[in-house]
Amino acid sequence: MSQLFQSVSSFFSGGDQLPWCSRDVVAGCEKEATEAANDASGEAKNESIMRLSWALVHSRQSEDVQRGIAMLEASIDNTSSPLQKREKQYLLAVGYYRSGDFSRSRQLLEQCLEIAPDWRQALSLKKAIEDRITKDGVIGIGITAAAVGLIAGGIAAALVRRK
Repeated sequence: MSQLFQSVSSFFSGGDQLPWCSRDVVAGCEKEATEAANDASGEAKNESIMRLSWALVHSRQSEDVQRGIAMLEASIDNTSSPLQKREKQYLLAVGYYRSGDFSRSRQLLEQCLEIAPDWRQALSLKKAIEDRITKDGVIGIGITAAAVGLIAGGIAAALVRRK
């Protein structure tokens, strides 16, 4: 019985295993990126921007997620290393997943998996997206079935009243 309850609650809660990031962590990364922009070498600056991007797309605040997506979109074309490009694509996929754009997220994950086909994080997020799309479809079918049932019940009640 406990397993049934867990699986049902997991179904309705989404069940993804992505970490969340607090506002304090985002603020710390923003401070670090600002300091690195003024003082650090190019590599240290890029690392601090990547940490900030990670924090933003993992934030619970939708405006932070959107900022993270914008930062990553702006920087991805200037990325020459396939490994860095893969990391940015994955973070973009997380951001789009968090903002509800599952098709764009899945598309980015496909690109990540072209670079690294066995990358567990990307495979795990892809499965979470597919599960979410399936769940949304099941809920949509349930709502449609309920609406059809209500309409049919209303029609049947009206016919019974006439007789």
